[in-house]
Amino acid sequence: MTTLTTAGADEPGTPGTPAAGVRTQVTVPLAFPDSYRTTAEVFTFTGLADGLEHLALGLGDWRARLTDGGDAPLVRPHSECLTGDVFGSQRCDCGPQLREAAQAITEAGGFLLYLRQEGRGIGLYAKLDAYALQDTGLDTYEANRALGRGEDERDYTAAAQMLRALGAGRIRLLSNNPDKALQLESLGVQVTERVPTGVHLSDANARYLRAKVTHTHHTIALPLAV
Repeated sequence: MTTLTTAGADEPGTPGTPAAGVRTQVTVPLAFPDSYRTTAEVFTFTGLADGLEHLALGLGDWRARLTDGGDAPLVRPHSECLTGDVFGSQRCDCGPQLREAAQAITEAGGFLLYLRQEGRGIGLYAKLDAYALQDTGLDTYEANRALGRGEDERDYTAAAQMLRALGAGRIRLLSNNPDKALQLESLGVQVTERVPTGVHLSDANARYLRAKVTHTHHTIALPLAV
């Protein structure tokens, strides 16, 4: 187990956001169902603003990406999705995005942030309640509102804290979601480039992806017929 030197509190560009620290770092070999394999340096943290157990996975030559003058590390803040990440649910694109991110970040060097924000922050049971409402005709955002919840309750303060603790004050962001870039920039993380993920379309998630494009302007290049 090793540790990194952590960033100081209230650094320039991070007004009012306390610093987090690296708690542990451990090497974990990863194997995906399609036989893709990689090795991650998995970091845990202290002092995260929301008190949750988020993880950062350092993949590829992430250390080289932290040096001045080179490409910024490729980073995906990935929200936990038990149904998609673990059980392979076709109602979303989370599982394929997680698998894609692991390989892309390994090849580029950077970090996969695994954030405990199931259901865009509303939790697992509420997400399944929203699924039931979607089966009656509501889209993913309408269903959240019908439950009395926000369309997207995720806050990326902890993600910014994690990146600063790892020394990643500038990143290339692997995401289709413009809100992630806006929040991270407002929290003092410089996003040098936004890199979209692939299009992971299925019959079961077409309406979900279309809502993300039309309602929250995700950069997903859906076919015109969808």
